[in-house]
Amino acid sequence: MAGGHISEQAPARGIETARPSWWFLLYRHVLAHKWVAAGLALALLAVVALLVQSAFQVFSGQAAAGLRLALYGGLAGFVATGLGALPALLLRRLPQQIEDSMLGLAAGMMLAASAFSLLLPGLEAGASLLGHRGSGAAVVVFGMALGVLLMLGLDEFTPHAHDQSGPCGPGYEICGRVWLFVFAIALHNLPEGMAIGVSFSQGDMGVGLPLTTAIALQDIPEGLAVALALRSAGVTAIYSVLIAAASGLLEPVGALLGVGLAGGLAVAYPIGLGLAAGAMLFVVSHEVIPETHRNGHQTSATLGLMTGFALMMVLDTTLG
Repeated sequence: MAGGHISEQAPARGIETARPSWWFLLYRHVLAHKWVAAGLALALLAVVALLVQSAFQVFSGQAAAGLRLALYGGLAGFVATGLGALPALLLRRLPQQIEDSMLGLAAGMMLAASAFSLLLPGLEAGASLLGHRGSGAAVVVFGMALGVLLMLGLDEFTPHAHDQSGPCGPGYEICGRVWLFVFAIALHNLPEGMAIGVSFSQGDMGVGLPLTTAIALQDIPEGLAVALALRSAGVTAIYSVLIAAASGLLEPVGALLGVGLAGGLAVAYPIGLGLAAGAMLFVVSHEVIPETHRNGHQTSATLGLMTGFALMMVLDTTLG
């Protein structure tokens, strides 16, 4: 006390303030993006409802054929991702133009797979079920909207990072850079696995086989791109390959989820096909294509996209 005034003590030096938890950062992010949070909540409720209505069929063994085929398809994606990552043991990076062309090829195959192996069968199933093409299309569009809302919400509220655009999402500051890349990979692979599961949910090889083949083929350059991005982030060669390969495990997980989404009630099948297509289209448009255009190689990336689209169109015609 000096001169009749009580002096305020300065905070002790060297004591760091507590870092806010991820849950607090998420809560603050939700308040700042209320409409996106509401859309994600709606999509998650719809996904849970689809899973619940198909639970009896799945657990009673009626969907055994679809589950088995979906698991095989998801495992094919996992193996392809691992094979694609292997060259990163010897390569530290590829010329950026080649990498952008490879990602463009993957984007083209995903676009064509969404159109030919998800949306068209969904429109046919919806029209056959409801007896009217317009009503069938409305059901598929409803599923697409759910898929977009789901991926938009997950992208907004999941901390992740991209090789070119950097980190984003709530609490990315408290996550390691490797984990941010892992979360980004998860956002790519989960909808691909869901698409495989939905396409096999009725045991239809004509729908599931072309889609699974396309996703497995595009997983090869995608796996290499992921492994090289991890190497650029300072991860050792062996760990880059292992993490990239392990990310492919999300495809069989997503495939089993996809079977659950599209089983049960007949109307769940076109909804599930639309949901998987919406999720994949969102990833391609929001993540993959912009990533290939950041380095001034738009022409190479676009040619790769057109090649991938044409290849998938041929696969769907040949195998479908």
